[in-house]
Amino acid sequence: MTQLRIRVLAGVFAVAGVLSWGGARLWDSLGTLPSVPLAAPIVLAAIAVVLAATALSLRSRLRAQRERRPGAKGVDPLMAARAVVFGHASALVAALVAGMYGGTGVFLLGSLDVPARRDQAYYAGASVVAGIAVIAAAFFLERVCKLPDGRDDENQGHGTAHA
Repeated sequence: MTQLRIRVLAGVFAVAGVLSWGGARLWDSLGTLPSVPLAAPIVLAAIAVVLAATALSLRSRLRAQRERRPGAKGVDPLMAARAVVFGHASALVAALVAGMYGGTGVFLLGSLDVPARRDQAYYAGASVVAGIAVIAAAFFLERVCKLPDGRDDENQGHGTAHA
């Protein structure tokens, strides 16, 4: 499995942001701009918490297993791989959603004097911050589940692999 690439995530964020900004300008000129839901940053923050909790749990279980503590629960490699896949998917979606709300938020910066638009700009900004938290948690989870060098017999010379 390949590692997350910050350039890919930044590219998704930037393209989504530019398209969203242009779409917001067009939509606003044709009528009323759809609102940024309050649930957007909450859901993204919840995903970030789940990813971080999974990473912390796996890290402590892997450490206990490495130190051969009595009663240590092992980590199923398939479960760790699924967690990493969930982290990758979440990071990509978070980059897309954060870019989308970021572009809308940039458009809304021009009308902060309107209270409703100011609230929408806050929600959009919070969504971008929560999206960045999802990406950070996904990178942390990936780092926790990364196999040490030399332990991956099947993929020797093919980059890094995940448990």
